[in-house]
Amino acid sequence: MHKSSASAVPVFKLYGETAAWPTPDLIHCESIPERSRLHDWEIKPHRHGDLVQLLYLQGGSAELEVEGVVNRVQQPSLQVVPALSVHGFRFSQDIQGHVLSLALPLVEQLSTVLDSPPLSHAVCYPVAEQQRYMDTLFDSIAEEYSTQQAGRELMLQSLISALLVWVGRRSQALMYAETQNQDRGREHLQRFTCLLESHFREHRPIEQYATELGISAAHLNALCRRLAGQSALQLINQRLLLEAKRCLVYTAMTVNQISDSLGFSEPAYFSRFFKRGCGLSPKAFRQQR
Repeated sequence: MHKSSASAVPVFKLYGETAAWPTPDLIHCESIPERSRLHDWEIKPHRHGDLVQLLYLQGGSAELEVEGVVNRVQQPSLQVVPALSVHGFRFSQDIQGHVLSLALPLVEQLSTVLDSPPLSHAVCYPVAEQQRYMDTLFDSIAEEYSTQQAGRELMLQSLISALLVWVGRRSQALMYAETQNQDRGREHLQRFTCLLESHFREHRPIEQYATELGISAAHLNALCRRLAGQSALQLINQRLLLEAKRCLVYTAMTVNQISDSLGFSEPAYFSRFFKRGCGLSPKAFRQQR
């Protein structure tokens, strides 16, 4: 999708419309094909000043971009589009699903009973095993919206409240999972640091450390980059370099002895390693200190 500058992004009530809100109950519901078919299955980047939208994709595929984040969806999913967020969509011609637009006053009113506002962040939630429930919920909302039966407003608010509870629960579950992953990541990094302290002289491959931790080498590298800002190999090399500096400053060991004590196959290799990491040869570093 093409990105647009904020000043060039149109602001609509509903996509392609500048008319007043079509219903008095602060809700609008339509099928995804109903509007996207009119625009060749592409909704170009735009935003709504006072609307929150929920796109429920039941079938087909879509490319959903919200605030620069693109989700390519091929499974039943629910996309939250907060107010004022720039968004654009591209749908397959066999797309099935619903678009539910909620005016901010209604969202704020219904959110007061929830622990945290579930519609303030752009998230795409996979529906997975709860598809039957979501199908029923959105079908009920669409049917109630299109008829004028007694108690329509109350029924719509009740159904949308159930939907917001679902989104709120999924949001909390995601936050909990992220916290758990962060905690496990820190635990893995701490264990890696301990293993490194015991074995850095052995020049172990990263795969061996990862195996002892019960994770892949790629996962270990990703954890090190995310939590320590460096790759696993960089951390290993830094530990070796630190020990080499300590030996050069605080002992009378020769460069050859230091090289041997740190597990290098030959002093020339150690000297190249040290100069690459420190900018000075071992001898020059010792003289400078």
